[in-house]
Amino acid sequence: MTDIEHPETFHGLPVLTLPGPDGDHAEPLPAADSVAWRLQSDWDGDPTFTRLWEHFLDTVDTSRVRALLIGPWWQNDYESVAPVIELLTTHADRFPALRALFLADVVSEECELSWLVMSDITPVIEAFGQLEELTVRGCGERIEGRTTLGLRPVRHQSLKKLRFESGGLPSAIVRAVGASELPALEHLELWLGVTEYGGDTTVGDLAPLLSGAAFPALRHLGLQNSEIQDEIAAAVASAPVVAQLESLSLAMGTLSDEGAEALLSGQPLTHLASLDLHHHYIGASLMDRLRNLLGPDRVNGEIDDVEYWDPEEDDHRYVAVSE
Repeated sequence: MTDIEHPETFHGLPVLTLPGPDGDHAEPLPAADSVAWRLQSDWDGDPTFTRLWEHFLDTVDTSRVRALLIGPWWQNDYESVAPVIELLTTHADRFPALRALFLADVVSEECELSWLVMSDITPVIEAFGQLEELTVRGCGERIEGRTTLGLRPVRHQSLKKLRFESGGLPSAIVRAVGASELPALEHLELWLGVTEYGGDTTVGDLAPLLSGAAFPALRHLGLQNSEIQDEIAAAVASAPVVAQLESLSLAMGTLSDEGAEALLSGQPLTHLASLDLHHHYIGASLMDRLRNLLGPDRVNGEIDDVEYWDPEEDDHRYVAVSE
């Protein structure tokens, strides 16, 4: 999976994986508020995630924990993240300082993105009223045609950054985000993915986000990793939300000359400090026009491993992250 990795920092703090309860660790643990804590269960042995969680509560002053990452939580077979969410919400009062949460900090060597068994994440948002940053990785296993990732429209006064990393983000999630009341939201990033893995979002589902009315504080919008990237670019070209943005990402998807032409012929983009288009299928001449319009240092046009794509020989375009 490209664009998927374990972060070295999270919420401005270095990430530290909590040593297990049975190891021999001579060095003392750092101050609880000096790192972002990552919890990872051993998939083929001890500790279970529940035991690791109890160890975390016993050894770290969780009242000072500012950032938390949940790594692999299963053992042997992939299991739902629902019990982890229950642990988080049950002990929410133990984390009054928590400002950032990463659900499913997992890379492909541990579990493919589409194999992660997710759950309804609404209770976590509701339980942590001071949360400022939330990242959710994974679309979830599809059971009887339905993904296990869920979200209901929520009201949250503090959330500033919301990020869904998915190879197939269900339209229900996108619509729930658009229907939520998040007055502090400044950064929204959605990896929409492909239909094969549940990414059924349409441009119509994005309408509340593109209107500019949903999130008045929004300054960065990422509509990424989509197989309908040209359609999204055409909608963005006339979307009211663009005027309030400082940065825009249409990266990681199947953006081609069609989408680039729409951006160039649409509303002004010169106020943007950054336009991220990396992993694209835009021809050199149109990319030059975009760079000339905004300035070369404000357009990320890296093309990764798609640089040899020739539309006359092969019209098969792919997103950066799917399975």
